[in-house]
Amino acid sequence: MKSSHLWRLHPHDDRRRPESTGAAWNALSIPGVPDRRSPDWPGRPGFGKGTMKLLLTSAGIKNPSIHGALLELLGKPIADCRALCIPTAGYGHPRVTPDMAWHFVAGKELDTPMCELGWRSIGLLELTALPSIDKARWESWVRQADVLLVNGGDPMYLCHWMRQSGLADLLPLLPEMVWVGLSAGSMVMTPRVGVDFVSTKPSITGDDIALGMVDFSIFPHLDYPSFPDNTMACAEKWAASLGCPSYAIDDQTALKVVDGCVEIVSEGHWRFFGR
Repeated sequence: MKSSHLWRLHPHDDRRRPESTGAAWNALSIPGVPDRRSPDWPGRPGFGKGTMKLLLTSAGIKNPSIHGALLELLGKPIADCRALCIPTAGYGHPRVTPDMAWHFVAGKELDTPMCELGWRSIGLLELTALPSIDKARWESWVRQADVLLVNGGDPMYLCHWMRQSGLADLLPLLPEMVWVGLSAGSMVMTPRVGVDFVSTKPSITGDDIALGMVDFSIFPHLDYPSFPDNTMACAEKWAASLGCPSYAIDDQTALKVVDGCVEIVSEGHWRFFGR
């Protein structure tokens, strides 16, 4: 599908999903993913004071439509917002080098804009360091932020350190927080990333089960010229292997998620796959 508009999709509304099979889905169908209906599941809608707001992108804030969606989630100008950037996923990817991590943090990644948008302040939150820091101390840093900017890399490496650090447990308690993911930073919120997107094999977690804070998976960088395995045909095979709904999105597309409702924000092309 191609559009420069916003396509608002509601959970299990198959009338708006032409590729959907019409089958209902819940995370119980995937071994290792907790039941989203359980009162003990921290990512369920309504947990604590609410659920965090998500902007799940393939390549950052690439166009005016995605930029506008970010402003809607923030509820105030970027210049008034405090950001923390998380580069952790990059260290788990075999092709990411230290200078690439610096470019992200320093706001020098013009092809994947995140940190260079003009934030009031921006700090670095390195998840691998958090287990060695007093929890109350680093939690206060996160609570004071308006937005978390999460870089790409290996989604399972990121998932591991979100769990190990305790950040995964904290996020559902922050309903006003905005999570902006880039590639792996978006995929980590899904039930599964698919074995093709486990960058370092074997996976650091032993599988491809991610956090499951949304009930769909993401195939990023659709039809990106430098990624020959990111074609629509490859996305179809990937989606068929998952056992859950999924989206294939190009670098001009993002998924905005608020209170369990998904909104497609796109100036490019994307496709939804039912279970």
